[in-house]
Amino acid sequence: MSPNGSDRSPRRPMRRKLLQALTAGLVLATATGCTYKDYPRLGMPTPVTDEAPRVLSLWQGSWAAALATGVLVWGLILWATIFHRRSRTKVEVPPQTRYNMPIEALYTVVPLVIVSVLFYFTARDESKLLDLSKKPDVTINVVGYQWSWGFNYVTPVPGVTGNAKTDPNLSAIPDRFKNDFPANAGGVYDFGTPATRNPQNNMPGPTLWLPKGKTVRFVLTSRDVIHSFWVVPFLMKMDVIPGHTNSFQVTPNQEGTFRGKCAELCGVDHSRMLFNVKVVSPDRYEQHLKDLAKKGQTGYIPAGIAQTGHEKNRETNNL
Repeated sequence: MSPNGSDRSPRRPMRRKLLQALTAGLVLATATGCTYKDYPRLGMPTPVTDEAPRVLSLWQGSWAAALATGVLVWGLILWATIFHRRSRTKVEVPPQTRYNMPIEALYTVVPLVIVSVLFYFTARDESKLLDLSKKPDVTINVVGYQWSWGFNYVTPVPGVTGNAKTDPNLSAIPDRFKNDFPANAGGVYDFGTPATRNPQNNMPGPTLWLPKGKTVRFVLTSRDVIHSFWVVPFLMKMDVIPGHTNSFQVTPNQEGTFRGKCAELCGVDHSRMLFNVKVVSPDRYEQHLKDLAKKGQTGYIPAGIAQTGHEKNRETNNL
């Protein structure tokens, strides 16, 4: 009984308010109907491709789920600390809860539900990001090597003869990628060393040019060890593996010069494997290809280590 003679416990209003606060926090953290722009980027750079917001949204959703879980766990910890602390007047052991099947089932089901939901959204977004069913407007063979990058522009260029589908320097690329190569694509190339600098901003590494608004497919090959091709504001990176060809495609939607780097520890000079990505208008992009041709950088540099027999068998079995 309370001092004023009432049987109502003074702890009940506090418990009710705590429950209300926890409920409001969960609703705010898991509210639907919001886009990626309605939340902070949580350390991610501003996306500059059509596909990048999907990655950012998944990142934000994972943080929201983690926050909701954290609020619930912290709330339960505070609840037990405040309302089930040892009484100053009672020294007996409080009632113990053992073998409570509903609670134990909850402990098992809730984590499974959380993991299943995260898996669903991750698998859904991954399948979209790696979808190559759309034929690209531009194809770039990115060649990783110690300790820089080369770029084969697989495209017809005025005055340049050749065929990317039969060029021996591209023999490491499987036919399933070559099927989407343009016909009679003589192509041009560019490459760098750790000492290469961008002439406009003096940033280290070679510069890859891309056209704004065009779907670009990257075909990734390596000459030596495993690297990882990462254009930071694309919010997308993929391993560059010797003997295995990876690929993904994006559509840049913002002009500018962006930083890229190797995201896989590939040796002593890994930190120097930097490059730049310059997104320009389609007209400037075409002019850049012509400029490379005028410099004599026609044809293709060697793509890398040929695909291993194991990988050939795997791809044949999956067709």
